[in-house]
Amino acid sequence: MAEQAMFTGGGEFQRELKRRVAAELTPERVRRGKWEISLKGVILVTWAVGSYLALLLLSHGWKTALPLAISLGLAVAGVAFSIGHDANHGSLSRNKRVNRVLGWTYDLIGASSYVWRTKHNHAHHSYTNVVGADNDIDQMPLARFAPEQPRRWFHRWQHVYMWAMYGLYSIKHHLAGDVRGVTGGSFGEGSPLRRPRGSELAVFLTGKVAFFTWALLLPMLLHTWWHVLLFFGLASWVLGFTLATVFQLAHCVDEAQFSSVDELRSGEPKNWAVHQVETTVDFATGNRLLSWYLGGLNFQVEHHLFPKVCHVHYPRLLQVVRETCAEFGVSHSTHPSVHAALASHARWLRRMGRPEPVIA
Repeated sequence: MAEQAMFTGGGEFQRELKRRVAAELTPERVRRGKWEISLKGVILVTWAVGSYLALLLLSHGWKTALPLAISLGLAVAGVAFSIGHDANHGSLSRNKRVNRVLGWTYDLIGASSYVWRTKHNHAHHSYTNVVGADNDIDQMPLARFAPEQPRRWFHRWQHVYMWAMYGLYSIKHHLAGDVRGVTGGSFGEGSPLRRPRGSELAVFLTGKVAFFTWALLLPMLLHTWWHVLLFFGLASWVLGFTLATVFQLAHCVDEAQFSSVDELRSGEPKNWAVHQVETTVDFATGNRLLSWYLGGLNFQVEHHLFPKVCHVHYPRLLQVVRETCAEFGVSHSTHPSVHAALASHARWLRRMGRPEPVIA
């Protein structure tokens, strides 16, 4: 499936966006961003490593292990948001090798950077909210996220049970998701995944071994095996819930549009840049602490339009994107708070779980 079969280029809208963003990101601001992301990386890695070592060496009961496991899950999510995500988009450094090495943080925390670059960078960013091409919204049969997906009887309660299921997101990748993607060779139509070879295969296998070594093997040398599994499960659930929920708030909400491969191919090709804005929603952009922790992923519209720009610059781009969208008649949506975004996602889950109305 060629992208041009469904989309045209960004046209004048995208050209004007690029011109204004280039004027906004002066060399001085980019240099400041480098220092900001470097300091942030040190803080997040220190938080993650400190939580792990404290859990491994200092916890002697559930009263200390419980908060440390939660802290570890949140810290690893922060590393994934701010370091692994940007690095695998090639936006942390101009040096491709630096980005690739920093992108291996995904492998160290249990997810394959190789698989992610196909699944997320290509499938999701190219075909956002397109059923049959965007693997991020394909969680069937467990969840129905889009109108074009088939409805099952149990989806009636997905607005209740999916919140617990989100916590299994990381465990799924740890145990089966990446391996299934590699052996299956695809993440939907138009998203083929070549089986890793050479250095890519070495990183894939080394990452899995390294993850299970620090996450399970080393702790089992010092603690009872079932204690290790219990708190590994807790930390993984916190990690998975945080990652999955943040990604859903940007796309699976009332304000975002959905389509399918068949729908897009049967009509006139859509403008790609307009499609990105219409299928993506920002949230809580005024919350500086949250924006810092999420690696700018609450600025999803700006991220989808400029994935090669480091997330520390997204707040500067927000007004540029809003003004340009207004001038070109493109709807730019933002939820004012996390609570509003969560409520919108809950409504969407409930709406997608209801039976379709019967038309007489």
